[in-house]
Amino acid sequence: MRDLDIAEVAERSGVPASTLRFYEEKRLIASTGRRGLRRLFDPGVVERLALIGLGRAAGFTLDEIALMFASDGRPRIDRKMLAAKAEELDRTIRRLSAMRDGLRHAAVCPAPSHMECPSFRRFLGAAASGAIGARRKRAAQPRRKERKRDRR
Repeated sequence: MRDLDIAEVAERSGVPASTLRFYEEKRLIASTGRRGLRRLFDPGVVERLALIGLGRAAGFTLDEIALMFASDGRPRIDRKMLAAKAEELDRTIRRLSAMRDGLRHAAVCPAPSHMECPSFRRFLGAAASGAIGARRKRAAQPRRKERKRDRR
């Protein structure tokens, strides 16, 4: 099968050409050469991009995703890393479920004021303690930096 130019890869994968160039810069994918000014890629890059997309959807950083590939480009996924991410997602689901339930209650609470509602007060207390809502600052700061780095 012949190599695909960057426009064909973008069309087949749904990944914009600018992102493909960025992924190449980050060494997540590699071009095989050029046809004129256009980069060429092995057709297998489409599957690799699907794996990268799956990793991003699961919340892995690009640096973490890069670790999931051997030097020859084949997937080499650390099962412990997958299990840790699954646990992190479970914690996020629990936190978001609590937030959803609190908001649903607040939307239909019969109390004259939300501040007079015992359930809403418990919800508010949980939010104040960091049990639900935004992540604690200590955990959020490195993630924010990683996201900025991933966008470059």
